Amino acid sequence: MSDIASLRVPLRLPVGLLLSLLFLTVLMLAACFPGWLAPDDPLLADPVNAMQAPSWQHWLGTDQLGRDLLSRVIYGSRYSLLISVAAMMLAVLGGCLLGLLAGLARGVLDEAIGRTLDVISAFPDLLLALMLIAFTGPGTTNLIIALGVASVPRFARVVRAQTFMVARSGYVEQARTFGLPWRVLVWRHVLPHAIAQVPALATLGLGTAIIGTAGLSFLGMGPQPPTAEWGLMLAEGRNYLRNAWWTGVWPGVAITLTVVAVNTLGRHWQAHFEGKRL
Repeated sequence: MSDIASLRVPLRLPVGLLLSLLFLTVLMLAACFPGWLAPDDPLLADPVNAMQAPSWQHWLGTDQLGRDLLSRVIYGSRYSLLISVAAMMLAVLGGCLLGLLAGLARGVLDEAIGRTLDVISAFPDLLLALMLIAFTGPGTTNLIIALGVASVPRFARVVRAQTFMVARSGYVEQARTFGLPWRVLVWRHVLPHAIAQVPALATLGLGTAIIGTAGLSFLGMGPQPPTAEWGLMLAEGRNYLRNAWWTGVWPGVAITLTVVAVNTLGRHWQAHFEGKRL
C-alpha cells in the first residue's frame, strides 16, 4: 500500500493559475463555438427591449438597439482573440526570422536590422499601430498587421541575443568541425535554443495585444459596426453609461478578466522557464 502511495504525484497548481486556465478554456470554447453558449443572435436588434437592465431573460441586459449583451460579449471574444493571436503570430514569425538572421549574419546586416528595430521601438506600440492604420485604413486585417509589426522588436532582440550566444557555443563549434551542413546545424541546434523563451514572451505579449486590439477598435480602427467586438462595444456603450451602465461595463469586464488570465499564465510560464517559483 505504501508503494502505491509513493507513486502518486500530487498536482499542485496555484489557485490563480488554476482559475486562469479554467477561464481561458471557457473563453476558447466561446471563441470557437459561440453558438453553443450564446442565447441569441448578437446582431438581432429589438428596439422594443432596448436598454433593458440585466434580468433572467437577458442576463447582461440589452444595448441601445435591444441586442442581447451576453450574446455580443460571447461572440466578441472571437474577434478580440482572433486579432490578438494573429498579431502575436505575425510578431513571433517576423521577430524570430529577423533575430535569427541578425544573430547568424552579424556585420552590416546585423547593424541594419538592429537600427530598424531601434526605429520601431522608439514609438509606443499603440502609437505605432495607430500611425500604420492611419496610412492603410481601418479594418481587421490592417489592425492585425499594425499590432504585429509593433510587437516584432521584443521578439527579435531576444532571439538575436540567444542565437549569437548559441551559435558560438562549444557543442555547435564541435558539430561544425564534424562537417554537419550549416542548415542542419541551425535547424537542429541553434533554432530550438534561440526560441526557447519565445512562447512565454508571446503569452505575455498576448495580453498587451488584447488591450491594443480593444483600444484601437474603441477608436474605430478595427472591425466596424455592427460587428460584436469588445473594444467596439465599449465605444458604442460609452454614451449610455449614465442611463445604462451595463452597455459598457460588461465588455470592459471581459477584456480585464482575459488580460489578467493571460498575464497570469505568462508569468507562471516565464517563472518555470527561469527556474523560479511564484
